[in-house]
Formats: sequence, C-alpha cells, structure tokens
Amino acid sequence: MRRWRSVLTALILCGACVELSGKRLLKRDIDGRTATILLTTATSENTWTTFEAESRSIGSATNSTDTVDPHAQESSTEISAGTETKRIALTFDDGPHPVCTPLILEVLVRENVPATFFLLGENVELYGDIVKEIAARGHLIGNHTWHHVQITTLPLEEARAEILETSELFEELTGQGTEYVRPPFGTWNPDLEDELDLIPVMWSIDTLDWTTENVDRIVEQVTEEASENDIILMHDSYESTVQAVERIIPLLRAEGFEFVTVDQVIMD
Repeated sequence: MRRWRSVLTALILCGACVELSGKRLLKRDIDGRTATILLTTATSENTWTTFEAESRSIGSATNSTDTVDPHAQESSTEISAGTETKRIALTFDDGPHPVCTPLILEVLVRENVPATFFLLGENVELYGDIVKEIAARGHLIGNHTWHHVQITTLPLEEARAEILETSELFEELTGQGTEYVRPPFGTWNPDLEDELDLIPVMWSIDTLDWTTENVDRIVEQVTEEASENDIILMHDSYESTVQAVERIIPLLRAEGFEFVTVDQVIMD
C-alpha cells in the first residue's frame, strides 16, 4: 500500500494565509486560542481532506517518579548560541509493543522528552501494564482504533465501535480517556468527530520506519526535514526505531528544538 508524503501544516488564526519555511499556514481564531489543522494529501484517494482541531484542555497522569517534565528538558547536548527554541512532537503508532515500547520509554525518560503514543486497542488489551507506564510517565495517549482499520471503509456504527472500545479501555486502565485519535492510513470520517468528541491528529514527517531497518536513513530524513511545529510519525514496534530515536533527540535539540506532546503543537 502506498503512503503519502505531501503534508501541509496549518495554523488557525484570523482566516489569513501566510507562508513559513515552505509550508502554507492557514490562520484563524477559535475562542481566543490558536489551534493547528493538517491538510493532508492521501495518495490512495488522491484527494484533499481537512482536519480541524477545536480548542480543548487535557490532563495527564503523573503519579510516577519517572515522569517527564516538558518544561525542563535537560540534556548533555548544548544548543547552539543564538538558536531559538522551536517546538516539535514525537509520535508513535501501533503500540504498545512488549519489547520496543519499554525501550523507547527508557530513552524518553533518560532524555527528559515527552511524547505521544497512538495505541491499538488489541495491543492495549494484551499489554495493559505498559499503557499504565506510558500514562504514569506523563506521556500523551491517543486512539489508533482497535484493529488498525481504515475508518472510511467501515459502516459508521462499526467505525464508532473501533474507536469507542479503545478509548473505554484506556479509561479503565489509566483512569482517564483521550481527546485525540490518529486514524490508520490517515483517512478520517468527519461525521465521527462531534459524536465522539475527538480531535484527529495527522503528521508532517513520515519516517516510514516500518519499511526499513536502516537507522541512518530514518535519522537523516527527520533531521533534514524537521521544522517548527512538525509532528513526527514513528512506530514503537521496531528496534531500528528505538536506535533512531536515541540519535534524533540530541541532534534536534542541538538545532534548538523543544520536544512536546502533540496537543502542544496543535494547541498554542
């Protein structure tokens, strides 16, 4: 199945369009706050789909001594003098994985980096303890459906069940639900948005880490493409991804990037 690469990141503020770092930004005001939408080209359908994010608040569990403080990211890597801080979000799909997810969590704690995990219900059911650890360490959890299905190919009732059952399991395990969903393959049915009260979250850098074990290629792609407010798509199911994350974090930090959870990118 072909993946798409063309992703435009847009900010909502006052209905104006501007250009920034080669990316088209649509700005509009929502309840006095700034939000981000992604205009994504899905190659499989060759159509434009617009995803709007509403202004909402979110909390995260921090009942572990190994939580991440997103406001105090200390590292041995020094930021170049005069470099301005730019936000960027690491996101991981398809977990939790029994081996790779805990390894990635170790890297994130060591580097004091928050991340966002879009989890599959069928894996959450198998590895609930890892889900609890993700939440306890202060990372953001999002919905990735139960069976990694393409939402737009399902009847509305079946699509609703895929998402609701996953969110209900999150709440059962962690004591809180989620406000964010990443639909597999990047195709979303807007009719679900108001009914489920979830914000669809896409990405602006697709590492395609599921297609290769070449760590150098993954690292090079991210570091060459990274810009402010980017959302990096990775998968916490591969050893090569773990190795790439270990290298990407200090390299981007040295370029002045601050790692945040995805809600801080789409909500200013």
